[in-house]
Amino acid sequence: MLSTLLAPVLAPVLALTLQAPVDLTDPHKKDIAMQLVSSAENSSLDWKAQYGYIEDIDDGRGYTGGIIGFCSGTHDMLQLVELYTQRKPGNVLAKYLPALRKVDGTDSHKGLDPNFTKDWKSAAKDPVFQQAQNDERDRVYFDPAVRQAKSDGLRALGQFAYYDAMVMHGPGDDKLSFGGIRKSALAKAKPPAQGGDETTYLDAFLDARKAAMKAEEAHEDTSRIDTAQRVFLRKGNLDLDPPLTWKVYGDSYTIKK
Repeated sequence: MLSTLLAPVLAPVLALTLQAPVDLTDPHKKDIAMQLVSSAENSSLDWKAQYGYIEDIDDGRGYTGGIIGFCSGTHDMLQLVELYTQRKPGNVLAKYLPALRKVDGTDSHKGLDPNFTKDWKSAAKDPVFQQAQNDERDRVYFDPAVRQAKSDGLRALGQFAYYDAMVMHGPGDDKLSFGGIRKSALAKAKPPAQGGDETTYLDAFLDARKAAMKAEEAHEDTSRIDTAQRVFLRKGNLDLDPPLTWKVYGDSYTIKK
């Protein structure tokens, strides 16, 4: 009888206890991830202001643009403009598709200058282009990174670490791409899905990520690891719960909630 009477009281408590931590696919957590990336890529938490961002940062990848740095030399910018054109034929960037196909895999601007950057910024005001950027970010980077992290048994911080690495290094398998970085980490520590300790594994992953960054001159500043992700890890914030305070390139940022 007593257990029957207590059941309505205990049920919500038990449900709260058994509730799984929120992962990076939660809309609020995902927005936090976008702000963290934007702080490193654009020195701003306002990631939605970056649809029109475009420049050549001299990293051998041609033009870098948009909310996660689509590059004219690494195929993802081409795929983005192809998707945009599929959804909105005759858009201001469609005329650059032949040039984007030719420069793909190089750092060349041939066929893009002098007006490509101006037209990109114009396109960035179009909600159709903005949505195309969101969708390609998710398809190429966010969804695969989070899926792999969850498969490895990682919570939100680890999911973010994978996503940030995939954005910067690409989803390939060579030693300087995400697949190679993960492989290096796996050689040093086991992820939770294989019975390993989550913090130990993430330390190994961040070490491998830092080594990959230092191998490229354009990415040799590793503050997005040293004074951001590693800070969260040291605090034991594996669920990436706000408030969050970190630094990138010496600039301080805070997400209060």
